[in-house]
Amino acid sequence: MDTTVQQARDAILAGGRIDRPTALRLSDGNREDLWRAADEIRRHFCGDRFDLCSIINARSGNCTENCRFCAQSARHRTGIESYEAVAEAEVLIQAKDNDDHGVHRISLVTSGRSLSPDTLAELTRLFGQIAESSSMLLCASAGFLTEEIAAGLYAAGVRRYHCNLEASRNYFPQVCTTHTWAEKVETLRLARRTGMSLCSGGIIGMGEAMEDRIDMAFELRELEVKSIPINILTAIPGTPLAELTPLALDEVLTTVALFRCINPDAVIRMAGGRQQLGREQYRCFAAGANGAIVGNYLTTTGSSIAEDLTRISALGFTFERPTP
Repeated sequence: MDTTVQQARDAILAGGRIDRPTALRLSDGNREDLWRAADEIRRHFCGDRFDLCSIINARSGNCTENCRFCAQSARHRTGIESYEAVAEAEVLIQAKDNDDHGVHRISLVTSGRSLSPDTLAELTRLFGQIAESSSMLLCASAGFLTEEIAAGLYAAGVRRYHCNLEASRNYFPQVCTTHTWAEKVETLRLARRTGMSLCSGGIIGMGEAMEDRIDMAFELRELEVKSIPINILTAIPGTPLAELTPLALDEVLTTVALFRCINPDAVIRMAGGRQQLGREQYRCFAAGANGAIVGNYLTTTGSSIAEDLTRISALGFTFERPTP
């Protein structure tokens, strides 16, 4: 095994933390050794339990923000379906299907900068319906929080809040200029103060360097985030990033492995865009990842839940439900 990888692996397994210079050296070393080491680290800190979650697009399109990757921005012409609120019947059908497949957690996701009082009221009603009809834990992803919004979601049973950093602090202005990285961090801190756990990660393949991804992984470690989704950019026609070349598989696997080394006890969750890798996407779960968003995503289609469960269980993972 590559000496740098072996030394880093041994230090992490002994309870130590790697620093940024070490992470940079790992990114330039033997990648296959790094992937194997990351899998060892995952198994040591997290065991073989796999974390499953799903999302429902509760409000679609017409977003005021200018995130360059996003099909839901009103500033981009992508032709997606827009609606103010998903039908309750659709929510309950999706929730039942996910619950029947043993999915652990479900999230209602809304487009837009934040929630209006009317949308908050509708979300809390829908969360109540999900709680009555399923055994899944509840998560929300609804833009920037105020104390009132956070308290309302918590009262509705939401115990995890999702707000992606999307990119490192330094790279974020290349992705969005209508809000800041610091605003995202403040929403995460407000969610935690309200009593919710945090889910936050980002998108890779937006033109950033590996150093930028490493910086984001360290920023998430500093924020003590324990559920970290990694999205792979889907270059959607009509968005400013539509012409970017998709990341190569080894670049994705190396990013996943570095996130594991930097955040050894977190759930590293493969999210949107993994379907672009075809069957090779499942190699991410032998390079440090131990969670996934299953089913369809917001504006793209994913693998079927049944296929995911079959292929992931073949890697030795189990799917026990977590305690609330």
